[in-house]
Amino acid sequence: MAASVHLFPTCVCLVLLCRLPAAVCSRRDVLELGDADFDYLATEHETMLVKFYAPWCGHCKKLAPEFDRAATRLKGNVRLAKVDCTTHSETCGRFGVSGYPTLKIFRYGRDSAPYDGPRTAEGIYQYMKKQTGPDSVLLRTKEDLQAFVNNYDASIVGVFSGADGSRLAEFLNAAGLLREQFRFAHSTDLQLAEDHGIHSECVLLFRPPRLSNTFEDSLVVFKDYLTIGSLRRFIRDHIYGLCPHMTLENRDRLRVRDLLTAYYDLDYHHNVRGSNYWRNRVMKVASKYGGRGLTYSVANKKDFLSELEDDFGLGTSDGGELPFVTIRTRLGHKYTMREEFTRDGQSLERFLDDYFAGRLKRYVKSEPVPERNTADVKMVVAESFDDVVNDPDKDVLIQFYSPSCPHCKKLEPVYRELAHTVTPLFCILTILLIKYFIKSFLPSEPQNLLVDLKCILIISPESQRLLVGNGKNRKN
Repeated sequence: MAASVHLFPTCVCLVLLCRLPAAVCSRRDVLELGDADFDYLATEHETMLVKFYAPWCGHCKKLAPEFDRAATRLKGNVRLAKVDCTTHSETCGRFGVSGYPTLKIFRYGRDSAPYDGPRTAEGIYQYMKKQTGPDSVLLRTKEDLQAFVNNYDASIVGVFSGADGSRLAEFLNAAGLLREQFRFAHSTDLQLAEDHGIHSECVLLFRPPRLSNTFEDSLVVFKDYLTIGSLRRFIRDHIYGLCPHMTLENRDRLRVRDLLTAYYDLDYHHNVRGSNYWRNRVMKVASKYGGRGLTYSVANKKDFLSELEDDFGLGTSDGGELPFVTIRTRLGHKYTMREEFTRDGQSLERFLDDYFAGRLKRYVKSEPVPERNTADVKMVVAESFDDVVNDPDKDVLIQFYSPSCPHCKKLEPVYRELAHTVTPLFCILTILLIKYFIKSFLPSEPQNLLVDLKCILIISPESQRLLVGNGKNRKN
């Protein structure tokens, strides 16, 4: 009887633990730290990612489930922790936290570096996995080299003549600074590079085997004078090749240049050959337009569905199995290829010819242009912004508003009265904001100045200046 009494609560505990939701287990994988125990507990972990947050912060709420899932995947390798700055302000202040969420990487309790990687579970997992182990892996044999470069991601391998040279030391310093972005390895045996026709010290950049193609080499050799800066530039200029795979994690780095992207059902984990079918057709066309300032990429359509709809007006039912093709310039201009992507690449060539000739019309998400617009206060939408606002013969006073904004409703009669009084001097406009779509058609300078819906701008064509009203003293 005694044995059964002891066993019963144990069985109950086991059943209860097994029935815990996955979300609860994920939350338990994130260590909660505070003012009293931060220093004591943080020093126990070689590498730890800490999230400083506030419970009321919308961005923190959005990050929370991704952070929890990443913590579960990284369990046993990298510890993830969080600090509530509303109750542990001393710790947050000590590490210079001024906004939420702030993520920092700690090594044995010391603030090592800010976390500037992706904020998805997969992105956090991949980024932090690279933070474990040495900055650069030592390769001793050709088999080690082959195993290292046969990876989903690109690899940078330094080959040196000995362990005491200055070039190796500089390479290791660069690896320490860039390890969160790239994979590094090194060898002190020059024979490892002989199979690639190299017989002296060098750095080898191996592009991922899954992206191997006939349009470019999979291996690029760096032989210049080795510094952290020169190696960084070499990697930046060569790692992606002619047509990289754009993901949610690397899209910001790719979009620093004008970028054409083909979106389709791409899956390099399970279908490498099928994923490269359309990529090869993009590369064949892209190779004819080299040196003209446009870069190229492919992406999984499923990863970017909301972006395709919001930024380019492409619905999930458009295109079928054929790729969507878009161009996004570094200035934020957007173009879509409306013709179906043909397997011979001719439609893509026509699209590029029109783009480089300046014949394409930019895509902007816009309300319909008003059929009647004769009142003193003109209604402007994205489609009519350039034609109406950038009139070289008039100064323009613009109010940006939302129909749901109470401040905007209060201002409306004052603004209309002003329009009636000064219309002979100014072109008085009011612009309807729908969510955040103002970003798709405003010039870059007004975008930076427009901080809320209480903003009024005066655009002067003579001085090309923007005079900003902050929403105060509107009756003046």
